Amino acid sequence: MQPVVRLTALRDQPLDVAEVIDAVSDDAAGGVNVFIGKVRDHDHGKSVTRLEYEAHPTAQAELERVAAGVAEKYDVRAIAAVHRVGNLELGDLAVVIAVAAAHRGEAYEASRALIDELKATVPIWKHQHFTDGSDEWVGAC
Repeated sequence: MQPVVRLTALRDQPLDVAEVIDAVSDDAAGGVNVFIGKVRDHDHGKSVTRLEYEAHPTAQAELERVAAGVAEKYDVRAIAAVHRVGNLELGDLAVVIAVAAAHRGEAYEASRALIDELKATVPIWKHQHFTDGSDEWVGAC
């Protein structure tokens, strides 16, 4: 069997959902759960115009650690996680993850754990720009 964690990456180019889904392709997987996070036009009642993501030099290693931890905890066949860095516009994809498992329940649980842990611990910071000219840095995301 191929390694369970098949793709982890930080990219400064637009993300490819098909690449992430293809990375977790497995004939033994009856369920594939995909999460796509995109830039929305608001946050906390303020209108967002764009944002930037910056990653600490350790972010790639931390992303790999998070994915490996989820693979150890859940009965999954494959995991992939890709996060965007740099300048993003409204509607751009910020993160794409996919988890393949024999059954849908495990795929859902593992993907929720993966995105939650990624947002909580991988050192990637979001700089939001608002229509009123103000801006805000958001902690690990």
